[in-house]
Amino acid sequence: MTDLLANLALGFGVAFSPANLAFCMLGTLVGTLIGVLPGVGPLATIAMLLPITFGLPPVGALIMLAGIYYGSQYGGSTTSILVNIPGEAASVVTTLDGHQMALQGRAGPALAIAAIGSFFAGCVATVLVAALGAPLTSVALLFGPAEYFSLMVLGLIFAVVLAKGSVVKALAMILLGLMLSMIGSDIETGQSRMSFDIPEMADGIGFVTVAMGVFGFAEIMRNLEHTSSRDVVKAKLTGLMPTWPDLKACAPAIGRGTLLGSILGILPGGGAVIAAFAAYTFEKKVAKDPSRFGRGAIEGVAAPESANNAASQTSFIPLLTLGIPPNAVMALMVGAMTIHGIVPGPQVMTKQPELFWGMIASMWLGNAMLVVINLPLVGVWVRLLRVPYRLLYPAIMMFCCIGVYSINNSPFDVIMTAAFGLVGYWLSKHDFEPAPMLLGFVLGPLMEENLRRAMLIARGDPTTFLTRPISASLLALATLLLVIALLPMIRSKREEVFVED
Repeated sequence: MTDLLANLALGFGVAFSPANLAFCMLGTLVGTLIGVLPGVGPLATIAMLLPITFGLPPVGALIMLAGIYYGSQYGGSTTSILVNIPGEAASVVTTLDGHQMALQGRAGPALAIAAIGSFFAGCVATVLVAALGAPLTSVALLFGPAEYFSLMVLGLIFAVVLAKGSVVKALAMILLGLMLSMIGSDIETGQSRMSFDIPEMADGIGFVTVAMGVFGFAEIMRNLEHTSSRDVVKAKLTGLMPTWPDLKACAPAIGRGTLLGSILGILPGGGAVIAAFAAYTFEKKVAKDPSRFGRGAIEGVAAPESANNAASQTSFIPLLTLGIPPNAVMALMVGAMTIHGIVPGPQVMTKQPELFWGMIASMWLGNAMLVVINLPLVGVWVRLLRVPYRLLYPAIMMFCCIGVYSINNSPFDVIMTAAFGLVGYWLSKHDFEPAPMLLGFVLGPLMEENLRRAMLIARGDPTTFLTRPISASLLALATLLLVIALLPMIRSKREEVFVED
């Protein structure tokens, strides 16, 4: 306990520096903005901003990117409630009851409960990150190459099981990501592989190129297809503070949503979207009168908003302690850490404690900032929603191209990003989810490195992965999950569920 308090004191010392406070404020503001603007999610935004972080101090850059992620969960609720358009994927569920409350003249309490639930969940999740950081880091230090390889296999299988729609398509995306990660030079021999004698591909395909193409460019192309009308609630927002009965009704929902979101955020392949859907479904099941949901039940706003914010912050736990990104946004964070020469995993806490604890402390500050930012600025966000998307997308495209070009001053990178944009667009049109591909792309080099190390230590004996208890347990769990997911009855059932959604 004494060590935890000392570490938190170190973290707050780092987070309260003027520069890091500014980065935290900037991240939460940008996060709220991209959460508010439909069609620009945290994945695309972080991918666009990665090149900008080159010139920033590592701690400040990561604090800012983390603020964008959990800030977007806050901002998404504003458009869901006022406009019935989810600004962010995790806010889809909030539209069901949030917009109904707004139409009934209760937009103020809906926005306030979303902010209160998110703030509470964020604080609890941050405590969990701080509490679980040291024990999980100690466990991670016991892992050898075989255990790390098996853990990454389990992470990829989790991503397959929790992906939308077809299991086979999710597996194909994982394999595509792994193949793309192998382009370039062999890590042992330096021999060029799959580069087709193109000099620019000798060092492999850049992470930013893939991420910005598949998520940034492809997202813009998808949004240009839809000319959705934005039915902004015109009534003046009154009674921003929820009533005492509202708070009594929401308290258990916020608690359950926080717990569920915290657990699902840690799981590989999980994240804010799954947490929000699970929390809403659970609330509907435990409610005395489930028919209220979808007609303006305030618990239908409190539970998913608490869950998505908790999940967005606990997803940092496996990243910072084990070096495994549990979802696509955390895969981007791995890219940001790699840019600054930081190796994600247990070494971060021991070798760079100011980075680890500074990020945790900044989450507390960021959650407090978001409550202050969101409620007073609702009017500003609503006015932004009236800007036509046809005016926004050229500016977004221009910043994407400048960012990609600035990394290596290479026109080839811009062309490759555009090509990946077309690939990402094609994948989305044919119901392939690109997030597992990005996880495969990020984990590919780490998996290859640990596979080779394990085989060298075992003198080429592949049974080393089965004779080591932890490694064997992880592989057994991964196999079990994959078999369950591939059972025809379960597969057809999950596809029906996603068609209904």
